[in-house]
Amino acid sequence: MTDITDLPRLALNWHREGRGVAVATVVETWGSAPRAVGSHLVIDADGAMEGSVSGGCVEGAVIVEALEALEDGKPRLLDYGVSDDEAFAVGLACGGTIRVLVEPVGTALPADLLEKLVAARSRIEPVAYVTDLETGGAKLVGADAYPDRFRLDRSGVEEDGRTFVAIHNPPLRMIVVGAVHIAQALVPMARACGYAPVILDPRAAFGSEARFPGETILDAWPDEAMAELKPDTRTAVVTLTHDPKLDDPAIMAALRSDVFYLGCLGSTRTHAKRVARLHEAGFTEEDIARIHAPVGLDLGGRQPAEIAVSVMAEVTQSLRKGS
Repeated sequence: MTDITDLPRLALNWHREGRGVAVATVVETWGSAPRAVGSHLVIDADGAMEGSVSGGCVEGAVIVEALEALEDGKPRLLDYGVSDDEAFAVGLACGGTIRVLVEPVGTALPADLLEKLVAARSRIEPVAYVTDLETGGAKLVGADAYPDRFRLDRSGVEEDGRTFVAIHNPPLRMIVVGAVHIAQALVPMARACGYAPVILDPRAAFGSEARFPGETILDAWPDEAMAELKPDTRTAVVTLTHDPKLDDPAIMAALRSDVFYLGCLGSTRTHAKRVARLHEAGFTEEDIARIHAPVGLDLGGRQPAEIAVSVMAEVTQSLRKGS
């Protein structure tokens, strides 16, 4: 079985097997391009492929170029325009223009650099693959080099028009404290938005497999679970229990971490009591200002699923706009 969820690792594995591999990457898009900048297509010398750079529109042409690149060991920078009519013919809503970089592994993309990239991703370490589209010469850099790109998950070409930065961030996570009705709606929404959700609830009747089939459920107390999970800048925390014995330890752990979002269910009055407890525990006004409470954007919803939508919207806003 091939692992299409980790295409850099797949490319490395194919290279180690002696298959001859090229990696195609979307480096720029204009209009309604079907695949985002940073999307990969991995091709071997026999034309086998995994991934996508256009959703099917230009893959055939990219494969031909990749096979030629494997022959001469040189990279290719390719431009493709997809008209609305052509896009409709392959099942897409509209057209666009994309630029694709094709790099043979072992030459344009050094195998040792690919190994380091795969290793960094395995360590859940943020890393960027940077290359000059005119002269080549790829390298890896850390998150400090492009803080805005890492925060926004935004690969792309720099203002110089030639430096391409491919962002490889750790997976997004959402820690949901309280296996309540809202969580039943929120968890699948989070997963659909690209998060790996984890549910914390020591109450077995709430955090059961029957209520959350196939999900990760930790029945430890939130302070213990948070210490184990080590929330970071790629983590959102949402507390939903209304019970200070469960919510407060998770909130305090989140405030001591670098989570990008902390949202807490409860009315304004409930939050005022929460703020008083946090002050007593030694947290400052600046610390407490990080909390989104009442949780979620004010969409006017009242049902559990509606509240979950408002929470997911606010989490997305915080991630993408840094608010």
